[in-house]
Amino acid sequence: DEVVKKLQEKVGGLFGGKRGGGSPIGGGSGKGGSKLVVVLIVVVAIVLLGMKSFYIVQPAERAVVQRLGAYHSVTTPGPHFLIPFVDNKTIINVDQVNKFGHRAQMLTKDENIVDVTLTVQYRVQDAADFLFQDADPVKTIYSAVESALREVTGKSTLDEIITQNRSAVAAMVKQNTQALLKTYRTGLVVTNVNIQDANPPEEVKEAFDDATRAMADKERVQNQADAYANDIVPRARGAAARQVEDAKAEAFKVVSEAKGETKRFLALLNEYQKAPKVTRKRLYLETMQEVLAETGKVLLDVKEGSNTMTYLPLDRLMNQPKMAPAAAVQLPGYESLEAESKTRKLKDAQRRRSEVAADRERARRNR
Repeated sequence: DEVVKKLQEKVGGLFGGKRGGGSPIGGGSGKGGSKLVVVLIVVVAIVLLGMKSFYIVQPAERAVVQRLGAYHSVTTPGPHFLIPFVDNKTIINVDQVNKFGHRAQMLTKDENIVDVTLTVQYRVQDAADFLFQDADPVKTIYSAVESALREVTGKSTLDEIITQNRSAVAAMVKQNTQALLKTYRTGLVVTNVNIQDANPPEEVKEAFDDATRAMADKERVQNQADAYANDIVPRARGAAARQVEDAKAEAFKVVSEAKGETKRFLALLNEYQKAPKVTRKRLYLETMQEVLAETGKVLLDVKEGSNTMTYLPLDRLMNQPKMAPAAAVQLPGYESLEAESKTRKLKDAQRRRSEVAADRERARRNR
């Protein structure tokens, strides 16, 4: 009673204090003070319940909600409402990656014993299955890894596990483990399986080490041979291609020169048939010009019996270009021969143009 009375006095002081004689407001009635205390207690309880009714789920988490003890739903990240005394939540981190190691001796396909050490990484994928579908999901994943490793090892040879196909063995262990976890609905997912070490029994370890070193030497020598082949073969192919192209170019050159000589000879034959005497003279003069241009001799045409001393600047004549003497010394009749040749070429060109014009006119009329 004293405690209640003191509480009423404190509450009454908060809402207006006391009147004379220590009586509370309302004529000293204790019933009104008791009601006020009850109201305050109810308000505080409602506030506390309201605070406990809301919760926030972080981005890396999922909340599993149970209503009256039974599974209800899984909430996503963000704020959520919870019915007090009815709902219950369990927060599960679905982004956290867990890891454990496993080591075992197993029998291979070729009836050898191998000691395998591996590490497994996993995380929670389905929060509801993780909580309610399996009694101990962590123990289940241990057993699943053991079973999958024995199955894959029993289907593989010792060389494949130790040296040749270790990554493929790890992938198969991961695949089989995940299939078992899905069957048991543990809510877990295997993110990585890594075979850290795989050794034969101690009694034959030295022999297997020698075999491993021999295999490494084989790969090294093969790589060196491939590198040598990759260096020699392209160069040989390039040299062969270059020789083939040079041969084609030489053949094209020879053929082209032969065709050119043939055309030149036919053109010369045509001119010779038109004017044999003039053509012979022109050929003689051109040949003499080419021969004398390549010699270092100077020929003088003087009259018989003449005793006149002729001065020749031999030093300048010898230092001139090869065609300079032929151009400076004009042989008799060469100008008239060149004029006749030019006139004949001009007439031939006019005749060809006339023939081309006549052909075009006939073609136009036929159209």
